[in-house]
Amino acid sequence: MKNSAIAGTLAAAAAATIAAGLGTLALAYRETSRFELKDITVPLLPKGTLRGAREFKLLHISDLHMIPGQERKIAWVSALDALDPDLVINTGDNLSDERAVPDVLRALGPLLARPGLFCFGTNDYWAPRLPNPCNYLIGKKNTPSYVDLPWQGMRAAFIEHGWRDANQARHEFKVGDVRLAAAGVDDPHHDLDDYAEIAGTPNEDADLALALLHAPEPRVLERFAADGYQLSLSGHTHGGQLCLPGSHAIVTNCGIDRARVQGLHDFGPMKMHVSNGLGQSKFVPFRVFCRPSATLIRITEVD
Repeated sequence: MKNSAIAGTLAAAAAATIAAGLGTLALAYRETSRFELKDITVPLLPKGTLRGAREFKLLHISDLHMIPGQERKIAWVSALDALDPDLVINTGDNLSDERAVPDVLRALGPLLARPGLFCFGTNDYWAPRLPNPCNYLIGKKNTPSYVDLPWQGMRAAFIEHGWRDANQARHEFKVGDVRLAAAGVDDPHHDLDDYAEIAGTPNEDADLALALLHAPEPRVLERFAADGYQLSLSGHTHGGQLCLPGSHAIVTNCGIDRARVQGLHDFGPMKMHVSNGLGQSKFVPFRVFCRPSATLIRITEVD
């Protein structure tokens, strides 16, 4: 084969490889706006708690990572109000841009009128930065940017609408006929938590005991489980974000194992739900075999 023919073949192969790569990136980018609603049922309530009602509906949202102008995400999240949840849980990382607070509030607008609890992740406090991808593969944390985001105004808006701040706090309240005990910590992935501040068993008169933490770090989950909480709620992992077919995670970006990086699982005697999240860093706007999602958790009475 002449050199010119060889060169032509190599050029064609290179062009095909580049085209395939660009096509894969385009598909991975498109997946970031193909939102899904997951729907699960968990029997946790004592018999008779619901007084004849079918279920207590908890809507778990996490990791909005909002960027101004994400109208499809805003509309999709707002429409979740039609599910008529009894309680909304937001486990943090709402922001991916310093200008995004108004769009976060637009997205959550109707849900803020419902009973709610929230805890924060580092991407509520500090702007995202371009990560070192090698760190994910070797299990090393990427250092936060420490560029402040306007989280104080967002927190104030959440509270003004009636949501309870579960960052380093315990709460007891009633929603309908269900008596709730909830506790949460600040983001444990970057050691912002102090479990000692909220340690102790939940009120024994509560029908449902909930634990909130942005990242499902085992050292904190162990404490919640030992204290007797029934269900923990967290996000942070994005479900693995860049997964193998079947949504099998390659990395978790925290201490939890890959088998429990998303969805509902047991953590000792406690149930643990990890959200896929509804967004991702603006520096990594891709998802593979792991669509963004929110979860409706139907909590029923124990048989």
